[in-house]
Amino acid sequence: MEPEIEVYRSRGRARCEERSFVLAAVGIPSRVIEYDGQFLVQVGESDVPRAAAELREYEAESAEAPPAAPARLLYPNAWVGCAVYAAWLIGVAYMISSGLVRLDAFARGDLYGAGVRSGQWWRAWTSLTLHLSGPHLAGNLLAGIWFGYLAARQLGVGTAWLLIVVGAGLANLLEGFIAPPWYRSAGASTAVFTALGLMAAHTWRREKADAQGWLRRWGPLGAGVVLLAWLGTAGKHTDVMAHLLGFGFGVMLGWAAARPGMERRLPRMRQWPAGLAAVTIMTVAWGFALWWR
Repeated sequence: MEPEIEVYRSRGRARCEERSFVLAAVGIPSRVIEYDGQFLVQVGESDVPRAAAELREYEAESAEAPPAAPARLLYPNAWVGCAVYAAWLIGVAYMISSGLVRLDAFARGDLYGAGVRSGQWWRAWTSLTLHLSGPHLAGNLLAGIWFGYLAARQLGVGTAWLLIVVGAGLANLLEGFIAPPWYRSAGASTAVFTALGLMAAHTWRREKADAQGWLRRWGPLGAGVVLLAWLGTAGKHTDVMAHLLGFGFGVMLGWAAARPGMERRLPRMRQWPAGLAAVTIMTVAWGFALWWR
């Protein structure tokens, strides 16, 4: 009688019987025995190579796939922030062009280097709502709605727009100090690139721990840099420094928002206080611009 050789063992009889059934299905006789507190699958000596190959193939096919990464939370009501953003930009343009506010409102609200250095901090925020022409307004309106919507879906409408307002204002404030005293600028493009940096860094920081391979780890941040280079440096009168600073502050805030402690808190935070804070910052800034002497 041909000697029998062990090809599989387990503490569970069911696992051994399952493999014995697999071998029987391909015509390899086997039997399950109990030995020293464990269960063994044995086959004839001449069947060992084939049985081992069949079991290896079975183990490979039945190996559990790694658990899928949990679906990322997407926040609702992202359109609300976009609507408020549009209302600010269109409302300011309408009131200034219609003469509903003081005639020098544009000059008191644009980003003027000497003014910022003399303590007129509000210009860093009011300048975000001022535009030089209809196409200038339309371009920033569309781009801001697009990137703002994506950022709000990712971080929550209130959180995203508060970070955009804070980051863009800080970027303008810094530019006001490092630019020449005669420097003047206006437009929401700084906020647009803050939203882009915020979204890119938050995605990068959040996916970095889960992604396999350098391309997936660095892809989101790389895509943000590519968009910055593509959209933020073209055009004769493009304010490259404002775009770079806006993107940089967005990256810093996005990275901070994606840290584990903050990431756990965000879903529990109510969005309306953060959104109200963003609106308050802009309202206070325009209040200083129009009435501060």
